[in-house]
Parts: sequence; C-alpha cells; structure tokens
Amino acid sequence: MNLKDAFRAQNKLQALMDEAGDILQDRSNILKVTTTHLRSKVMPEAQDAVTEEAAPSEYAEHINQVAVFLMSMLVEREKLSAAICAAKSKLPLDMDSETGLNRVRQNLADIFRRMAVLRNSEVVLSNGGSGYRFNGKGNQVSYRCDAKRVTTVNFDRNKIRGMATELGRRADEVSAKLDQCLVNTAVDYALPFEMNDSFDTILSDFIQRQSE
Repeated sequence: MNLKDAFRAQNKLQALMDEAGDILQDRSNILKVTTTHLRSKVMPEAQDAVTEEAAPSEYAEHINQVAVFLMSMLVEREKLSAAICAAKSKLPLDMDSETGLNRVRQNLADIFRRMAVLRNSEVVLSNGGSGYRFNGKGNQVSYRCDAKRVTTVNFDRNKIRGMATELGRRADEVSAKLDQCLVNTAVDYALPFEMNDSFDTILSDFIQRQSE
C-alpha cells in the first residue's frame, strides 16, 4: 500500500479498537447480573424464578475474544506505525514538519488576505460627538454634535498582499509535494482484513478463527 492507504489503515485500526474498547468498558457486557425472585418465601409451594439482565452487545458472551482482538489490533497498529516510519525516513522532506508548517503558512496567508481587503473610510456619526459650553447663566453645560470618523489603513497594502500571495504559492507547492509523497511512497504493510469490512465482520471472523 502507499502512504495514503497506510494512513487510512491507521484510522481503520483505531476505529476498530475504539469500538472493541466500548464493548469492554460497558459493565453490562462484562458482568452478568441475575435476579432471583424469592417466591418460596411468600408461598412455600411456589418455585423461585431467576432472571438475567440482557447485555447490550451481541459479543457479551465472547469478552475474552474481544480483549484478545483489541490486543491484536494494537499489534497491527505498532507494525503499521513502524512501516510508516520506515517509509517516511526515505522521503526527501519531513512530512510531519512540512504538514505543520503548511498549516501555519495557510493561516498567515488568510490573515494577510483579510488585511489586504481593508479600505480607508470616512463616516459622519449623527450626534456622535460632544462638548461643553457656557449657557446664558454662565454655567457649563454639555451638548451633542455630529462627529466625523476617519479610518485609515495603517500598513502597506501592496506589501501585505504580496506576502499573502507568496505564502499561498508556497503552501500550494508544498501541498503538491506532500500529495506526491502520499501516492508514490510504498509502505511495507498489509491489513489482515479488507479495508472496507465492517466492525462486525472483522470481529466475527476473528472470533471464529480463535475458536477453530
């Protein structure tokens, strides 16, 4: 498989582990709860009745196998991680670092693009201003007046726009290289099941093989 499929396989293995873990973390699956109705204490001739609470998972009767399955998936994760690491070591660039740096480049480009669209503006605010004056009695009183608000771009728009363009170009260039790495880099690993098989299919097959 290539790196792209390897990352898909990683996600698949983790999803399987999450589902199996959910089964084991539900106490209703791993504990049997029985209730005995002590009818004979009320009526000596009556028989006691025992009821058992139903488990939410169909795999409650195979808890040991589910635990072994979980450990098996962890082993597969370890093998796959080692194979991915080996494949990445042969690449001409550090994929993890470049992926992180590209997010930074794209975020900065977005900031600069938002700056570049700002414009100078002027607006009159009705009764937006205030002042003080003396009235006919010589007392100081406040009054309202219109106000003119001027907003001025306080940076070199062309320079900021150029930085945004350069960051976008560099991010696209690196993204293309990363895509090539994902598609063209071989990973020495094979899943022990089909990628698109469901959790139920994979676990049921595993349990069946364990019982053979």
